[in-house]
Amino acid sequence: MLNVTIIGASGYSGAELASLIAKHPNFSLAGCFVSEQSLDKGKLLSDLYPEHASLLDTLLLPLNEQAFADIEAKADFVCLCTDHKVSVELAPKFLATGKKVFDLSGGFRLKNPQDYDSFYGFTHQSPTWLAQAEYGLAEWNAKGISQAQLVAVAGCYPTAALNGLKPLKQADLLADDTIIVNAVSGVTGAGRKANIGTQFCEVSLAPYGLFNHRHTPEISQYLGHSVLFTPHLGNFARGILETIYVKLKPGVSEHQVNEAFQVLADEPLIRLKGNKQMPSIKGVAKQPYVDIGWQVQGEQLIVVVAIDNLLKGAAGQALQCMNIAALLPAELGLKGVS
Repeated sequence: MLNVTIIGASGYSGAELASLIAKHPNFSLAGCFVSEQSLDKGKLLSDLYPEHASLLDTLLLPLNEQAFADIEAKADFVCLCTDHKVSVELAPKFLATGKKVFDLSGGFRLKNPQDYDSFYGFTHQSPTWLAQAEYGLAEWNAKGISQAQLVAVAGCYPTAALNGLKPLKQADLLADDTIIVNAVSGVTGAGRKANIGTQFCEVSLAPYGLFNHRHTPEISQYLGHSVLFTPHLGNFARGILETIYVKLKPGVSEHQVNEAFQVLADEPLIRLKGNKQMPSIKGVAKQPYVDIGWQVQGEQLIVVVAIDNLLKGAAGQALQCMNIAALLPAELGLKGVS
């Protein structure tokens, strides 16, 4: 049994991850922590999330000096479900004790430290670990994940976009034109912190982060191709749907596109829909899968991808990375979740 500690466990992704760990046959939930200033300190996780009653009757402990000592003594894996800047501050402390760290924030995803000033609004204070972090996109970087001490779990929007585009890039089918990624996410993607703009009765389908969203450089970096990414916040709880507009190289056939996607055919959490059925939020909500559909017309290709932002887009992806690090099947503890 490997012991897993979660920092920032009271948020949506943290609680989702805690529930996955609690049900996992090879992992044990060794502790759930929040900041010393958190109003959730001292509560049971199941009080905040009654849908996990009995499963998560786990006390949310403050991250103080005693907590650091307990984590050093007991934990094998440390998961950071914290703000980006907080992750950058905390990760080196746990890494220095030899722990494997899985960061669900964007704190270690971008390789260029200057991008943090531009897209995250802070100066990165740990460029050495930034350079050593491996990107946690499970289907595409299993070797790197298995060998890394620090895994930067892929972002939710990039998880959908990259699984929909990397097969085409790998097969050299993409024209040089900028790819347009039009995406919409459920409200849980904005986090649990109170904000008038994300209160359910206030949410109306609307774009945000035009031209400067932090996931734009992440998608471009790991695809190796320029993208124009526009996210939208939708008035539903969970799930991401992306419609991606691609120009193919001259002469590329529909058969070549179909063949390119076969690189993912044996991945247990990827479901290739082709042009038979376009993915939907309903098809992936509370599920760990990536659904990918596509249609070709001449040199134009439309790829549609759907994921659950809290599972495949966050907690489920982190669990895949931990499975890989533990030399277990990547999908262990995920197939059949609901």
